[in-house]
Amino acid sequence: MAEATNMRLRLPLLCIILEVILIILFGTLVEYNVDTDAKLWNANKNQSATRHDYENEFYYRYPSFQDVHVMIFVGFGFLMTFLQRYGFSSVGFNFLIAAFSLQWATLMQGFFHGMHHGKIHVGVTSMINADFCTGSVLISFGAVLGKTSPVQLLVMAIFEVTLFAVNEFILLTILGANDAGGSMTIHTFGAYFGLVVTRVLYRPNLDKSKHRNSSVCHSDLFAMIGTIYLWMFWPSFNSAITNYGDPQHRTAMNTYYSLASCTLATFAFSALVNPEGKLDMVHIQNAALAGGVAVGTAGEMMLTPFGSMIVGFLAGTISVLGYKYLTPVLESKLKIQDTCGIHNLHGMPGVLGAVVGAVTSALASPAVYGNGLQGVFADGEPGEWNAQSRGGFQAISLVVTLGMALIGGLVTGFILKLPIYGAPPDTHCFEDGLYWEVPGEEEGHHELNEVATPSETEKLNS
Repeated sequence: MAEATNMRLRLPLLCIILEVILIILFGTLVEYNVDTDAKLWNANKNQSATRHDYENEFYYRYPSFQDVHVMIFVGFGFLMTFLQRYGFSSVGFNFLIAAFSLQWATLMQGFFHGMHHGKIHVGVTSMINADFCTGSVLISFGAVLGKTSPVQLLVMAIFEVTLFAVNEFILLTILGANDAGGSMTIHTFGAYFGLVVTRVLYRPNLDKSKHRNSSVCHSDLFAMIGTIYLWMFWPSFNSAITNYGDPQHRTAMNTYYSLASCTLATFAFSALVNPEGKLDMVHIQNAALAGGVAVGTAGEMMLTPFGSMIVGFLAGTISVLGYKYLTPVLESKLKIQDTCGIHNLHGMPGVLGAVVGAVTSALASPAVYGNGLQGVFADGEPGEWNAQSRGGFQAISLVVTLGMALIGGLVTGFILKLPIYGAPPDTHCFEDGLYWEVPGEEEGHHELNEVATPSETEKLNS
């Protein structure tokens, strides 16, 4: 088994090859945009006597970028540390695939959105968008957490980032959909892509690692660090690339109230579904964030504060009920082994967010938005606005996203199923010691090279 999971050559070769390819592609295709290039920025500034350095886009977008960046590397990373013997891998592999994905996403999104005379122009907005794409990959990572090697995760990221960029182009450019906070493009896509991948990689004997697929007090506490970071910065996430002015302000506020309402629903239903009325830390870590997911599409619209609170309350409710009742059914009936329960945090709330966005778009009118209609909807010009058509395109976007995620996940899953990536055996999933030097566990390395017998597993479970 040690030979089968050995990363001595697999991981270094893949990392070096990928980074060399990225450097070559960046060298030939990528250049600074107007707000980043020394010559272009100063030339434009000199042409306008009233233009100042502080009007550079950097100063408007960078605070939001840094919040999103913290969510990607700290929030998602620590959210997955709940497994008692997989903390190194949760944070470490999150770090690895995020660092790769943001570079690959810059290229893939640039091919579709940012090509200017054969070059991809990059700036702070492209950095935010690349992080968004990376977030979708990390959502899928949650479904296969503990059951995949770092090589498999990098290969998954290659395909998912590419398909994400294609889906995003179809939704935002061809269909003209609104989805600034990514209920569809990020959460729904990432969740159902990951669920199909984990279904294809189904492990019939995963019960042999059941004793490791659980938390202890300190691992749950670490996971709560991720939750709090994500919860605090989610208003920045949803509003990061919205138009300046009232849409950005409104998006942050709608997300703020949705998260607060969602948290109360999470605590309420977590206690309600427990026969002893006790809270489940899994619910608090995850379902309390569902409100941020569910207002991702409609956040910039005139959802109103109380509408945001209703959406957040619904999101928290369906997320907790999903963890309690739906996850066991998905595993027993559909053979979907969803380690982090991404269906409950990102899948169902993402679909809810898409539906809320479609309904809110269909109800939009100049009477409500006034001259601000075009600031939210690209096709909101006076005399051309058709609310029902816009709502229909939003609904079509959800269908397209689900189709792309399911088909893409299916193909990627079969590619990852090839026995060449050093995946852990069923008997030693959720175990850091396979891929990391774990301090103080030298004796445990010997145990990792042995396959546990059913009788040993039963003893551990008891």
